[in-house]
Amino acid sequence: MIRFTGWAILLDVEGTTSSVRFVNEVLFNYARQMLDSYLRSHWDTDEQIHAREEIARDAGAESFAAWSHGEPRQKARERLKIEVLRLMDRDAKTTGLKELQGLIWREGFEAGKLRAHIYPDVVPALRRWNEAGNDVRVYSSGSITAQRLFFGHTDVGDLQPFLKGHYDTTIGPKRSHESYAKIAADIGVRPEQILLLSDTAAELDAARAAGLQTALVARADNAAPAEGHGHPVIRDFSEIETAP
Repeated sequence: MIRFTGWAILLDVEGTTSSVRFVNEVLFNYARQMLDSYLRSHWDTDEQIHAREEIARDAGAESFAAWSHGEPRQKARERLKIEVLRLMDRDAKTTGLKELQGLIWREGFEAGKLRAHIYPDVVPALRRWNEAGNDVRVYSSGSITAQRLFFGHTDVGDLQPFLKGHYDTTIGPKRSHESYAKIAADIGVRPEQILLLSDTAAELDAARAAGLQTALVARADNAAPAEGHGHPVIRDFSEIETAP
């Protein structure tokens, strides 16, 4: 049991509120399967243009036109598809990739083809923390758009009313202490008033370096954490006790 006397609770998604298997086997596979048709049908939309510009910048180019060498549409689209699949194979956390995945997932969630998996202990905890006046937010490598869709279309209903905010890699990498300092400043509280819940020790290390409180979420279906990580361990959210 962890007694948290601070104010804000910052949640990871994959392996923390939702299973790694769902993200890998459902969400990532859906994005992969729908990638080609999405690129073809949305090529001229502002959102896709923005996403592919981000992908080009992530690759070190000044623009998508420079990155694709001014190729005709069909060749540029194929080049982009190959790059996106390459990034997905690496499980890259780049901003452009996550933005494009979020756009693809949006169609799936809004069409009712996708429903996000949520662990059974999450909703009772969200209710409890909200009733206690805690500020609950999400920090994930998935885009803010994807996060809102995810929590707005879960297998237990819309959880967005429980969440006060979202952060993605546009604020910084999840393994950088500077990212957590920026989040604390955005929330408007001292870092020690925030508890980060994540299944990844490196993220917790970065958060602790910024002054946050931390707890490692060791779900039954997660990979076993490395020994000596030094963070308090919980099996589910019922093990967190908040105080006013």
